Amino acid sequence: MTVCPLERLNAQIVSAQSCTGLLTAQEAQRVRQLQQENQEFLRIPRRPRWDRTTSAEDLKQAERESFLEWRRQLAHLEEEKKLILTPFERNLEFWRQLWRVIERSDIVVQIVDARNPLLFRCQDLESYVKEVSNDKENMILINKADLLSEEQRAAWAQFFEKEGVKVVFWSALAECERLCGESKELGSEVGAEHPSGSEDGCSSEEDDTAQGSAERASTGSTWQSANQALGSDDNSSDEYEDCEDDEEEDWQTCSEDEAGDSINAVGPERMESRTDGAAVQHRVQEQNRNIRNFSHLVQRNELLEIFKAMHNGPRVKDGEVNVGLVGYPNVGKSSTINTILGNKKVSVSATPGRTKHFQTLYVEPGLCLCDCPGLVMPSFVSTKAEMICSGILPIDQMRDHVPPVSLVCQHIPRNILEATYGINIIRPREDEDPDRKPTAEELLTAYGYMRGFMTSHGQPDQPRSARYVLKDYVNGKLLYCHPPPGIDPNDFQHQHQRCPDSTTVQATGQVKPEKNTKAKQIENVVDKTFFHQENVRALMKGVRAAMGYRPGSGLVPAAAPNPANVVGKPWKKHGNRNKKEKIRRITKHLEA
Repeated sequence: MTVCPLERLNAQIVSAQSCTGLLTAQEAQRVRQLQQENQEFLRIPRRPRWDRTTSAEDLKQAERESFLEWRRQLAHLEEEKKLILTPFERNLEFWRQLWRVIERSDIVVQIVDARNPLLFRCQDLESYVKEVSNDKENMILINKADLLSEEQRAAWAQFFEKEGVKVVFWSALAECERLCGESKELGSEVGAEHPSGSEDGCSSEEDDTAQGSAERASTGSTWQSANQALGSDDNSSDEYEDCEDDEEEDWQTCSEDEAGDSINAVGPERMESRTDGAAVQHRVQEQNRNIRNFSHLVQRNELLEIFKAMHNGPRVKDGEVNVGLVGYPNVGKSSTINTILGNKKVSVSATPGRTKHFQTLYVEPGLCLCDCPGLVMPSFVSTKAEMICSGILPIDQMRDHVPPVSLVCQHIPRNILEATYGINIIRPREDEDPDRKPTAEELLTAYGYMRGFMTSHGQPDQPRSARYVLKDYVNGKLLYCHPPPGIDPNDFQHQHQRCPDSTTVQATGQVKPEKNTKAKQIENVVDKTFFHQENVRALMKGVRAAMGYRPGSGLVPAAAPNPANVVGKPWKKHGNRNKKEKIRRITKHLEA
């Protein structure tokens, strides 16, 4: 069969760089413009208005109809506009819990990840809080802020100050380690004064719990291990535990079976005072012009004082400040609560939807935390690879590993990857740009060869290597921090500028220290195990016995002829020599 020459003109040459699954500069610009045009349709569902005359069934029906209309609007954005949204929560029960948390709270706190605050921030949630009641306050708690430098925190503080939003920089892991260290020091001082530990009641249960959490937290080096450390109590239940002070606990978890009673939980005059979103945003901007944000990392006592002093207006419950905590899964909301309370009160889990209802937890008299189940708010993203790298989509369930790893290669420089893993990524060819980013295949090939992740055909196992690299990126081992709008992303990465150049990485996988540079030595676990002192001692013991060697004296003659002291290769077997000679004597007549 002959092929028409005209058909060959349709052939296209596809380079390896174009198979990354990422958007080009023109496509990314078009997607950003389309997202800005449809930003007004990116909303969270509202609870319909109700009063004392509204029955429970009528309210449920109105909530279902409003929720379906909200779903239709988002489906229009995905199907008609071809926009990619985060996998937002599609269960009405979770949104009901959010509505009740907002209605019962004086301050609504959004917990976001410091590496990409704008992705985890929901601006429409702030508007909805003011629609429910203008007396409520909004605040953003930037968790994992210890991953940011002082200059980076100052840039974000200035950005949110212009937006009129109160932000606080916080790190649940760093604060947990600090509190545990103080409790250990206090326990050692008390133990020196009172060896029995029973006098004056110095050894409290909270100190023991803090010390236990410190020992568990010290074994992990990433944020994922820290979350497991805070929630590693096997005897605890998966659901939220009750508050310690039962006589103070007059709010219990609401369920759909108690919908009739929950209608009267909040005064209807607050529900009737809702206003339009445009008017609310104008008032919020006028009120928040005097907001001042600070870039330092707050401690537990400072955070509690901020909660107490932030709300000065009428409260939902007299004499008590209720703080509602809202956030995506895996942003550290449960770890924050456990650190504030000093012990494990909330189960830590990376799987969203594990807890179905909110819970009120008393920190101290007059301050109550209202924890909302983890919710994924609707937000615009460019590709699914961005959601995987942000920890929204599970890494173990991804189908295509090339786009997210290509995004990692775009964000992390070549020298950082080589210094972190002790690898040498293949250099660009002579006809390519010498400063180009490494491709996903080049990174995963070098990583697979170094780790020994090979397939049955003798090739590097790239999907397996990709899971390890992406988990390191999500956990912060490969650190990339998104900048505020208007700042160059390359100039914002101060941690990349302090890393040694790739030329200092040697073939042995170790980083050559430069002047005034503390380079972390890459340690091979296999070599460490093989050259362990006990293994070396056992190996040398056998060699010395066979060779007649003593340290400092060289070779010495053996005292008596012993087969074990034969000079030569000690691992070679010589036991078959006598057996062969015996066989020759027996079969001597046959040879003759």
